[in-house]
Amino acid sequence: MDNCNSKVWQATLTPHRSLTRQGFFVLMGLVIAVNLVVAGMFVALGAWPIAGFAGLDVLLIWWAFRVNFADARKLERIFITEHELVLDRLSEKYPPQQQRFVRRWVRVELEEDHDRELIGSLLLVSGRTRVAVGEFLAPEERKSLAMALKSALAIPRI
Repeated sequence: MDNCNSKVWQATLTPHRSLTRQGFFVLMGLVIAVNLVVAGMFVALGAWPIAGFAGLDVLLIWWAFRVNFADARKLERIFITEHELVLDRLSEKYPPQQQRFVRRWVRVELEEDHDRELIGSLLLVSGRTRVAVGEFLAPEERKSLAMALKSALAIPRI
């Protein structure tokens, strides 16, 4: 979250991924090596059909990481100007989306269960429109973003 200039408050939200591309290649190399050893042992014991299942494991793990890396390229940007709040969403799966709200009518709601200390969805509410923001963020990050959004919306002139 950054304040670019005196006219616009902006926050850019992206999912956190701890595994880099290089880490992915190292991990896949280890998975392939282990599967080759296991497949070789089963072939030596005469159970050659098991080798195909070892290859299937590698394909399933590769596919799961491919989906994970595609989800990591999501992006949400929130701009707050003097008169409006703009939410831009970018994803590989869907075309870019933009939603605009009149700033004075936007409320920030954070669903919280204080008894069980749970933090739910972060919502931008304007009239009957309710839009969830930062669903990929950790609960504490959503709480921090909610406070930042509320304080940015409370400033009379950005």
